[in-house]
Amino acid sequence: MPEYLAPGVYVEETSFRAKSIEGVGTSTTAFVGPTRRGPIGGMPEMVTSLPDFERLYGSLENLAFGSPSTLNYVAHAARAYFDNGGTRLYVMRTANGATHASGRVRDGQGTATEDAHIRARFPGAAYNGSVYFREAARPATVRTLGTAPEGSLARITLGNAETLYLKHDGTWADAGANALALVDGGGNPLPPEAVPGGAGATADLLGLAIDMVDADGYSQSWEDLGYAPGHPRALGIVLAQNPSSRAAALGNLIWADIGSGVSAFELRAAIVALAADASGRHVLTLSGGSDGSAPAAGAETTAGTYAAALAGLSTLEDIAIVAAPGSSAFADAQAIQNALIGHAERRRAYRIAVLDCAPAQTPGQMREARGRIDSRYAAIYYPWVVVANPLARPGRDDIPREIALPPSGFVTGIYARNDSQRGVHKAPANEVVTGALRFETDVNFAQQEMLNPLGVNCLRYLNGRGNRIWGARLASSDPEWKYVSDRRYFNYLEASIDRGTQWAVFEPNGERLWANVRQTIADFLYNEWKNGALLGTAPEQAYFVRCDRGTMTQNDLDNGRLVCLVGVAIVKPAEFVIFRIGQKTADAQS
Repeated sequence: MPEYLAPGVYVEETSFRAKSIEGVGTSTTAFVGPTRRGPIGGMPEMVTSLPDFERLYGSLENLAFGSPSTLNYVAHAARAYFDNGGTRLYVMRTANGATHASGRVRDGQGTATEDAHIRARFPGAAYNGSVYFREAARPATVRTLGTAPEGSLARITLGNAETLYLKHDGTWADAGANALALVDGGGNPLPPEAVPGGAGATADLLGLAIDMVDADGYSQSWEDLGYAPGHPRALGIVLAQNPSSRAAALGNLIWADIGSGVSAFELRAAIVALAADASGRHVLTLSGGSDGSAPAAGAETTAGTYAAALAGLSTLEDIAIVAAPGSSAFADAQAIQNALIGHAERRRAYRIAVLDCAPAQTPGQMREARGRIDSRYAAIYYPWVVVANPLARPGRDDIPREIALPPSGFVTGIYARNDSQRGVHKAPANEVVTGALRFETDVNFAQQEMLNPLGVNCLRYLNGRGNRIWGARLASSDPEWKYVSDRRYFNYLEASIDRGTQWAVFEPNGERLWANVRQTIADFLYNEWKNGALLGTAPEQAYFVRCDRGTMTQNDLDNGRLVCLVGVAIVKPAEFVIFRIGQKTADAQS
């Protein structure tokens, strides 16, 4: 309570209205799985477009898990996600035995401190590219040498003789510690615009530029680099193993591993000794990077596994949908599927798992596959989607023109599109699958009559209506939890109320607080009813909120518990639209 100790007027702010609840987002999605590039472990990164995805996680090129190569399912799923209306996607990369690419710039003859390498920041075959070194020479005078930063390298050329000088502690000296003469023959200081080195000499400040081109053709460049460790833009600083900014840690494809015993003179000599291409750039080839083998479910403590990737998503509250595109094609498919379900079922996760069927399944096999899972927090889709291969090229008959992809990338994008256009309460079905040429299996009406009651959501071609999702059921045997829209809408309600009522914790647990909580939740649900998410012609029919002595015992109060009972009548999808038509005679009473 404020104190009133001296006479006067006191103006205070107070609130006369209940707190408000803001609805949480429902379309933010997370994918876990192998990619061409990118970090393994740590915090997941959000991407908002396919170019954004490719910048961090690489191209759509296949993964080299063996022969033949494996489709890059996560990248293709990201493309399908954004094409179908998705806007926010987190990605957690998995890897199993992947190795880093590297190239040796200087051989220290067995002494690590005399070695110099360029290494890939993350593992993967995509880093098996080329690094191109370009030296930039800028004419120097006494003035520019004086203002050059510490660690700068200068070249003095007189006739056919070339001498390099390094600036250290404000003075210039060559590799033999001989100082650069900045005076004339009479011992007088050279004027600022003079070129040091004597009559006929030329002086240049030397800088380094690097171009990196990975195996997929993605390129990066760095300019104005220095050779010496003391330079403010030294090669080992700009391309450090652990840069100060996360943007550099994620964006830089490579890092420079320069031994502490390598001088600027030795580093430049090693770079100049590399083979040069037609344009005069010195080329270093990176090799040794691999994608390893197909990732496994594994344990949370093992980096690169699906379990560890899913654990990395646990700290984020805004994710509402999780999927592991393509994991159903791997040997560990069932364990990965179980890990996805377990992740979605975690307490206060408020997520739904979108599961893929295995490729090339028959309806009978799908019935068996559905029998292995049962969850109120998961939905499974069948069959795979056939699309035009974006990597196909004219004259390359070895690259298939069409490929089959898991449905989760398309489905999660449709979830997001449905949420933004209609709302999370509307079932994400009877929606066009953008980008689909056809489906791997042409599911007919009779086959869906078998699969739909089991909770297998079919993707079907409907004559005159295109390729659509034709199912919206959970993979659950609980009759109270039948539809995807039920689960997702309850996730939305629970998460919104949870995060919107945190202010009530540790407030005095009495009638004033109970009334405030009741009003806060009732206002939120009234808005939901007005938006058509709840049944009933009046608010009293759509929901109720109780928080009083009838919902709490004295034991609850003594133990610091506030119990609020909320009931909602949610809108169910019209899965079966039935018209009953009969004959009537002309004089029959209607």
